[in-house]
Order: sequence, then structure tokens, then C-alpha cells
Amino acid sequence: MMFPTRIATLTSAFALVAGAAFADYQLTILHTNDFHARFEPISKYDSGCSGEDNDTGKCFGGSARLMSAIVAARARSSNSLMVDGGDQFQGTLFYTYYKGKLAAEMMNKMGYDAMTVGNHEFDDGPEVLRGFMDALNFPILMSNADVSREPLLAGVLKKSTVIEKNGEKIGLIGLTPQDTDELASPGKNVMFTDPIGAVQHEVDILTAAGVNKIIVLSHSGFVVDKRVAEGTTGVDVIVGGHSNTFLSNTSEQAEGPYPTMVGDTAIVSAYAYGKYLGELNVTFDDAGKIITAVGEPLVMDGSVAEDAGVKARIAEAAKPLDEVRNKIVAQSAALIDGDKNVCRVQECSMGNLVADAMLERVKSQGISVSIANSGGLRTSIDMGPVTMGEVLTVLPFQNTLSTFHVTGETIVAALENGVSQVEEVKGRFPQVAGLKFSWDQSVAPNAGRVRDVMVMKDGAWAPIDMAASYGVVSNNYVRGGGDGYKMFITATNAYDYGPDLADVVAEYLAQSDGYKPYTDGRIVKK
Repeated sequence: MMFPTRIATLTSAFALVAGAAFADYQLTILHTNDFHARFEPISKYDSGCSGEDNDTGKCFGGSARLMSAIVAARARSSNSLMVDGGDQFQGTLFYTYYKGKLAAEMMNKMGYDAMTVGNHEFDDGPEVLRGFMDALNFPILMSNADVSREPLLAGVLKKSTVIEKNGEKIGLIGLTPQDTDELASPGKNVMFTDPIGAVQHEVDILTAAGVNKIIVLSHSGFVVDKRVAEGTTGVDVIVGGHSNTFLSNTSEQAEGPYPTMVGDTAIVSAYAYGKYLGELNVTFDDAGKIITAVGEPLVMDGSVAEDAGVKARIAEAAKPLDEVRNKIVAQSAALIDGDKNVCRVQECSMGNLVADAMLERVKSQGISVSIANSGGLRTSIDMGPVTMGEVLTVLPFQNTLSTFHVTGETIVAALENGVSQVEEVKGRFPQVAGLKFSWDQSVAPNAGRVRDVMVMKDGAWAPIDMAASYGVVSNNYVRGGGDGYKMFITATNAYDYGPDLADVVAEYLAQSDGYKPYTDGRIVKK
């Protein structure tokens, strides 16, 4: 054992030799993103996981594991920061029942220092977001929006903040999708702006105040994060969210290294649903420049012990939900694939299920075409018994069935919108029934990617008539212009108050004596 006097002697000697190097500042950034109310453990398909499977180590995540992992990570570091990249809201019955109250309780218990607003934090409007903010013990941030005309947020929702860690000031900036008005329900009083300009403006303010270590909490997706890193100066770290990007140095499934360096900026992201805890260890020099940035997302698998107190609290919170979600509504003969990386770029079996179920429900009303946004499909359902809880996890938004009439020309325009952002794996990709089409990614977005649109007529496929009127079924979110489907806002004979989409799908599944998931080539990429 080395005695204190010996340590002091060596430290003094090192300081004389190393000079300014002794001023290096070390910070461990712990981070999550896109948690989506996954307070309980999840399966490998990101949906619910049984207690039996959890007990045998087959499940991932859950607040209890995350709590244990955060405590352990803090113990490894003398100086840590805990942040979130947005979208705590929406995804399970926990959010439907508690809104943001349980999320705030858990985040406070875990000791978060800050988070950014995700688009789903606006799903129930500014009122629910404000209630969530009031319950938090830490700031929630959003730089790229003007909230001055929204009374619930004006003067309360900050663009950036400064916190002190181990004697040093850390600047934190929030960022949310510029198209949040299309993705959620922020209301007409919130105006979203360009992320690059918004971030640079806050960086300049922080820098002028003497802050030289700046972290952006970005719920804008990996593509935008890289653009922000390229288009700004002074940003040291971007903690990402929104695109559920998995960055890693050890996994073949990773979309890039952890961190991904763009210039002098380190970008990190930890997938979604509490399956990973990001851990980035950064060393800054005295001027605030990154010397080293190393780390790896830590998988929250069965090897991570669950915190007993948190586990008990989540079990208590689950009691009002159990009767609904544990009801078995159907059987599935195979996995119903709802993986976002599949459904947001191509036909998928979950998309076919939902589109088919919608069309079946209303085809007797003269409706012949079904269009579902893939962003509304949140997970897969594995083979075997299908519970109502699983259906609600796939379709958590309480969207209602919407029917309307538009021309063939408008349908083609809608499909063009749907395939316009596949490069960014956006949720507007269309899953369809009653029609089929091909598309060519080599063509520029909204410039004629969609080809060979066919509709079912008299039991056979026929080319769509651009001038004819077609009855269409979707959900009220899409009909109202969500995910870029603004061409549906002016549709005729619109009725947006049909049954809950989750109920429609559950009843459709129940009609089958063992549902058989499938794809049939209704969407073809050229």
C-alpha cells in the first residue's frame, strides 16, 4: 500500500515534469435514448418478455437492470454525467396509463442530469410535456424550436443549460426533429427550426460565457447528427437518438464505431428500449478539446442483476395493466416481423397484417385501398400465443381507423411521400393492402420513384386510374397529415373516429385459427 505522503511526493514530481497535462479533465457520459416506456424487461424482439424467460436470463433491459448498471458505472468513474436522447414517452400500456409520471419517477431515481425533447414527448400535446417537465429534477432541453407563443412552454423549456461536474462547467444543448410537427402533436404555437443553426447559436452563447466543453443531446437521428457535427464548431459530443442507431466497436450489427468521430466531434447512440446503457469516457485538455473518447454500449442482458427496489416498484405499477395486457387474443404460427429496419424500407409481415386488418374491417363500406405508416409499427410479435399487451406494444398510439376518398393521383403522391426518406429509415414508408407498386431508389425523392401502381378491381389487378376516386383506409394520424401525408388533409368523405387500430388488429388476428405471417411481393424495389 502506498501512503498519502508518498502519493503527494509523486504527484508533485509529475506536475513539474508534465506541466499542463495535469489539467486534463475526465468525464464519463452515461446515456440512454428512445426508452419508450419499456419499464419491464423486453424480449430479443423488443416486445414483452415473460417472467419465466426473465428468470432464466433470456430478457433484456427494464428499469431495474438499468438502475443496477447505472450504479455500477458510476462506481467505476470519479466523474460521471447521466443524460437521455429523448423519447421516454409512448410504446407500452405504462405510458397509456401513467403518461409521463412513471418515466419522471424512474429518471429522477436514476439520477439523470438532463435530457432532450423527443418527438414523442409531444404525442399528447404541450400539456402532458409540461406536466412531465414539472415532475423532473433536471432540465429538459430543445434548441431548435420557438416556443414563445406556447404559454405552457414559454420561459420554461430551455434551449441549453450549464451544469457543473467536478469543478468544470459542461454546456448541454437539446435538439429535436425539425419535422416534429409532422411526427407528433406539438400544436400550432411551436415552430421548429433548422438544427445546425440552432445548435451553433447556443454553442456561441455558451462559448462566450466561458464554457469550453459542450454536449448536444440530439433526438434527430444519426444522419442529422453527422450533419450537425460537420456544420458546426465547438460541439464536443453528440448523444444521439430518434433513429435507434446502434454504434459499437464489437458488434457486427452496429451501424458504425462507438464513438463515430466527425471532425473533432464524438457521436454516440445506444439503440433503444433500454437494451443498452451507453458509456463514453472522454478526456479533455485544459482548452476543452477532446484528447481521447472511448467506450462501448453495455448490453442489459440477464447477467445484469435487477435492482430489487425498482423491480418491486415496476411490479406495483403494472398491476392496473395486467388484466388487459395478459389476455390472449390469438396464436401466431411464426414471427410477425415488425423490425423498424425492415418495415421502414420494404414490405414486412407486420405491415401486411396491419394493412390487411384495416382493409378487412371497412371493405364493406366501399373502401378498396389501405395505407399504414411504418412508423406506427413499433415492434415484432413472436411465434405462439399473442396477448393484447403485445398488440398494444406494436400499436401503442391509440390511433383510430380513418376512412376517406382521394384520387388515384393523390394515392400515387402519398406513395411518393412514403418512399421519399428510405435513406434515413423514416417512419413514413407505406405498408399497403388493396394495391401493389414498385419503386426505384435511384430516382430522386418525390421525383417519380413510384412505378407500376396497381389496384384490385373486380378480383384482378389493374393499373391505378389517376383521375378516379378511391376509398382509402388509414389511421387518423396519417389522415391528418402525419409523417408527411399532407395530401390526405383535404380528402373528401373523411371519417377519423373509427375503432382503435389495436382493437382492429386484435380482432382480425382472432378470426384466424393460428395466424400465418406472410409477404407476397406487393411492394417491390427496382
